[in-house]
Amino acid sequence: MKRTARLAILGIALFAGLLAAFLVSRQPAPQAPVIVQAPQPAVSNTVDVLIAAGDLAVGTVLKPEQVAWSAWPASSQSPHLIRKSDKPNAKEEVVNAIVRVGMLDGEPIRADKLIKPDGSSGFMSAILPSGMRALAVSIDRTGSSNAGGFILPNDRVDVIRTARNESASKAVGTDVFDSETILTNIRVLAIGQKVEEGADGQKYITGDTATLELDAKQVEILSLAQKQGTISLALRSLVDRQEASTSQPREKDGDLTIVRFGVSNQTGR
Repeated sequence: MKRTARLAILGIALFAGLLAAFLVSRQPAPQAPVIVQAPQPAVSNTVDVLIAAGDLAVGTVLKPEQVAWSAWPASSQSPHLIRKSDKPNAKEEVVNAIVRVGMLDGEPIRADKLIKPDGSSGFMSAILPSGMRALAVSIDRTGSSNAGGFILPNDRVDVIRTARNESASKAVGTDVFDSETILTNIRVLAIGQKVEEGADGQKYITGDTATLELDAKQVEILSLAQKQGTISLALRSLVDRQEASTSQPREKDGDLTIVRFGVSNQTGR
């Protein structure tokens, strides 16, 4: 009797399991959740702003195809930008203006980054910042005194003066030279006597002069240094261009350079 009851219970359990499996197999597979993206808010309040239609290097004379109008959100506007609503003819008015600060493609054009010569002044005075001076120094055309000829306009350089030490030369009976850095982090305005630009926008200027951007005190220091000896330019890294330019000579290391029969040697003072 007990065995019959056990078989009956086992049969009922087996039937219930098969029934449950059958019912589960009949249910539809769960659907993947549908992600509904919220619609992006449309920018309805925009204004047309004058932008650069291509990269603009320092000294570029603007042409009509190098500027364009572009829609910008009105809330992000700066009063320094050029709006079409304020100056509808600005695109035509900036033609032939000179770029004072380099701009990238699509960057809004600011009025303070352009200058339009009045016809009575040249290119150099147009790009020279207020309060600064331009002074040309003689360099070796082969590049022996200007970083191998790799210095180009808008680079930063250190100015080094090398001069004969008269008193030391008399003391040792041969030529003794001193070298010192008299100016640091100076911007190069031009190489050569003309500033020209090739068809690809690159500078192809060679010459025996470098025009530097200096303040009034630095002009005096460099003018005197040119009379005292030879001027060399040392090219600086782009990483250092944010440092302030200085006109303080470096500390003397106490060594002299003695040139005897064309051979230079270092010696203590």
